[in-house]
Order: sequence, then C-alpha cells, then structure tokens
Amino acid sequence: MFTRILPLLACLGGSLLAAATGPVLEKQNLFVVGDNPDYTRYHIPGLAVSARGTVLAWCEARKTAGDWADIRVLLRRSTDDGRTWSAPVSIVDVAGPHVKNSASLRLSDVNATDRTYNNPVLIADRDGTVHMVFCLEYMRSFYQRSEDDGVSWSEPVEITDVFNGFRPEYDWKVLATGPNHGIQLRTGRLIVPVWLSTGTGGNAHRPSVTSTIYSDDGGKTWQRGEIAVPCTDEFVNPNETVAIELSDGRVMLNVRNESPNHRRLVTISPDGATGWSEPYFDDALIEPICMAGLVRYRHAGRSLLLFSNPDNLTRADGEAAPGRSRDRRNLSIRSSDDEGRTWSAAKTLEPGWSMYSDSAVTPAGTILCFYGSGPERHFAGEQLTLARFNLAWLLDDSAQATSSRPDVNGPATVAR
Repeated sequence: MFTRILPLLACLGGSLLAAATGPVLEKQNLFVVGDNPDYTRYHIPGLAVSARGTVLAWCEARKTAGDWADIRVLLRRSTDDGRTWSAPVSIVDVAGPHVKNSASLRLSDVNATDRTYNNPVLIADRDGTVHMVFCLEYMRSFYQRSEDDGVSWSEPVEITDVFNGFRPEYDWKVLATGPNHGIQLRTGRLIVPVWLSTGTGGNAHRPSVTSTIYSDDGGKTWQRGEIAVPCTDEFVNPNETVAIELSDGRVMLNVRNESPNHRRLVTISPDGATGWSEPYFDDALIEPICMAGLVRYRHAGRSLLLFSNPDNLTRADGEAAPGRSRDRRNLSIRSSDDEGRTWSAAKTLEPGWSMYSDSAVTPAGTILCFYGSGPERHFAGEQLTLARFNLAWLLDDSAQATSSRPDVNGPATVAR
C-alpha cells in the first residue's frame, strides 16, 4: 500500500495519486472547530468539481450547533486536484428584512434573531457555470450562479414560488434543498433533490416527503417535480436525498429515512421529475439515519457508482440498537458496477465517529470524500475531513485508512 503524509506530496503534481499503481489514501481537515471564533460547529459538507477541474468544498458554518442557529455558508476552492485550498469565504447573503420561520419558534432553543442559511446545493454545469440553490430559514429558497469557478457569485434570485407549487398536494411549512451536490443530466437538465415538512414533528423537520426541482434553461427558471417518496407507515420521514443519472438516462434517488428496518430508500424516474417508481429499500445499504454521498466514477474505461455513509447499526458499546441506532461511525464506501442493482462490500474510510458525507471525482480520476469526523460521539463532528484516494485503494481489500490528517485552514498559495 502507498500512503504519504500530505505535506510530502505538496511539491508533486496533482496527478500522482490517480497515476499511482498501488493504493493511495490521504486525509486533511478543511474545517475544524476552533479555527474561527465566529463558528462553533461545521456541518453539511458538500463537494463539486467544475468543468475546468476546480474542486469546490462547502459547508454550513454554525455559530451554535442547532439546525436553526445563526448559520452561514462557507466555500473553499482547490485548483490542484484537492491538494491545497483557498481560505474559507462566505458565499450567500440575502438583503432585506429577516423573518424567522414560525415553525421553529415553538422550539425551546431557537433564537428569533438568528439568520439561518441552510442546505446549500451546487451543480457543476458542463458549460463551466456553477449553479447554486440554498434556503433561508427553511422557508425561502434562492438561486445564484458563478462563472469563475466559485470566485464570485451573482445576486441571489428568490425561487420560493416553485416550492409553493407543492402546497395543493403537500402543505409544507419547512423546505430544504439537498443537501449535497445536485446533478446535470445529459439532456442539460439541472436536478436538485428537495424535502418538505409540515414542521409539526421533531425539530420542526418532521414529518417529511421528498421530491426534486429542475431547470431546463440553465437555472433561469425552475419547476417542481412530482413527490417521489411520501411519508407513510412504511416510508418514515424521507428527507435528505442524493441523485444520480443512470447509464440509460434515468435518474435514481437514494433517500435517507427513519424507517425501522434501517435501509436506504431508492426510487427511479425516466426524467428526474416525473413517473417515480414505487420506492423500495436497498437491503445492501445501511441507513443509520444520516446524509449519504453518491457519485459516478468514470475514468480510464471504468464506470462505477460510489456510495458513502456511516455503515453502522450498533451503539458505541457494541450492542445492536434497531429502531434507535443513531451512532454515526464507520464511514464506508461501496461501489456498484451494475448501476446500483448490487453493491460491493463496505470499505471503511473512517472507522471512528464519522457523519455526513459527499463525494466527487476529479478529471485526473482522484476520488474525494468530504465528511464530518471527530474523537467523540456527535451529530456533526469536530471537523470536516477531506479524503483523497484512488480506485486502487477502494478496490484493495488490504488497504486501510492510516494516513495522517494535517489541517489546511490557513490561506493557500496554490488555490485562488
């Protein structure tokens, strides 16, 4: 196995990892609690790679831990295959008066003056544009775009009306895009998974249903899709969802849920918006009630789906805890060479506490997984860690996650 401490690689080309014939794994922390006194928690990691090859890593930066806290969206950029990174920059700001979602005000720990930007989703367009949708107070949604790989952004345009189109069918009080990255289909259609809630249950996020919004004109206008997974006795609180385009052009959603069998939900549409199949549980994919990552690896003649999440259904003491196992540990990667019909055994990326994740693949074939981690049990972790590895590491049963984890929180000289 070939592993190196990151600084040793800093003088080498970014293609070294992808070109290596043996397994390679590197880790570095991009956001660490304590690196900025304004924020006490980093959560909801996201990854995208632009058409020019710039890697974009973003997250929610929270002044306090909760979902309804004062939250900003921070972005870091890498122009060298994810080795070095720019300093974090706040990239969302909506002018005008601020009103807190009334669904949150019944919760005891919500401050009405906190401004909550939530659930950022980025989509890398083949034409070089980076599209972004995000929410404010889980009740308004906005679109903005970047033409320079995330250096600058257009003024946000409100698109909440597209969500109002759901109201005759589902009278939501809470809305959320993604989180995670969205996708562009071969037709050019932009797809963003969404979830909606009446806000009457736990954390004002439950009960919930999932759907998509989409754009066929490069983000200028947006439309709602059909509800893909309803909330039923069988499909309990479907929410944070990831999407992938299959080889035949259909779109598959992979859905977090709180159903007692703890398996991921799957549904497929011919166009990413309509005609969703009857949802089914994928017995191969554990659901510890946590956001997951899903991305296509297409490089050097290989085409695989890669799935990441904490592959764990036990408590920290090792006792099985069906129905209430919320321990986010053992972040693992699975691959599929048959478009998600079957999956490989889980390959452990982070054996300890590990949380939300998103994944991307660079033009050089480097696989990236961006996830929450830390030394103690927590819903988000003490830092957001970026793992860089090659396909050889993923497919090598003997390779273990043993690389070091230097932090890269200061300004970088390579990335802009």
